[in-house]
Amino acid sequence: MMTIGNTVKNTAAFIRTYIKSSPEIGVLSGTGLGESMKSMDISFSCRYEDIPNFPLSTVKSHIGNLLMGSFEGHEVMALQGRFHLYEGYSPLQVTFPIRVMQELGIKILILTNAAGGLNQSFLPGDIMLITDHINLTGQNPLLGINDDSLGIRFPDMSAVYDKKLIESAVNAAKEEELPIQKGVYAGLLGPSLETPAEVRFLKTIGADAVGFSTVQEVIAGVHAGMRILGLSAITNIHNPDNPSPSTIDKIIDTAKNIMPNIELIIKKVIRSIYE
Repeated sequence: MMTIGNTVKNTAAFIRTYIKSSPEIGVLSGTGLGESMKSMDISFSCRYEDIPNFPLSTVKSHIGNLLMGSFEGHEVMALQGRFHLYEGYSPLQVTFPIRVMQELGIKILILTNAAGGLNQSFLPGDIMLITDHINLTGQNPLLGINDDSLGIRFPDMSAVYDKKLIESAVNAAKEEELPIQKGVYAGLLGPSLETPAEVRFLKTIGADAVGFSTVQEVIAGVHAGMRILGLSAITNIHNPDNPSPSTIDKIIDTAKNIMPNIELIIKKVIRSIYE
């Protein structure tokens, strides 16, 4: 019987045939951010559709490429585009790339996303370092029988986002004079955007930004024992008392404008990891 562990091993074996060095760091990019990692020295590139067992991204702003190569002197696996529950994928499918990274030996996971700001002190164009999250999707990739080879049954979630990586990102942003924030990310199922009442609720429970991704992958990353850094591109600000319509095209355009700043921070963080 083909298990998730066997499927992951099959996909990782396919990737290994095309690379000389094992990746140390995994980078997963979100909406409007898929063209990041441009300064990688790419040794291998592949479309998701050509990778065995890989899901296909159905969101137009997600390129759907896997890149392998050197970035700031370290071997990196970069995924240009992710998968979402709202596309109809299961939590296991959404987190499949994280399991492949785990099988390849990756211990550091950097995730980016586009998010709506809930904290009224934020501005569009800000980068928010995720310090914690709230899972409101009603889903969890660890449901079902636990595969002990992937991780323990009850992983601790009290320190999900690595403090040293956050500190490195803060220092990088200060050096480059980039707008940086810290906050709690609320992960929703989507794809419909939030109502004013939902925005009020999210603010009440302590969320600073909201989006439709990241949480599932992070849970799988914690289960895999990875150090995690999350960065949200704040594309718009929700004001429930004076709501203004948002469109996905505008969100994507804003995220693309933030992308070079996020890549610069990631570059400096990776550079500092082994100093």
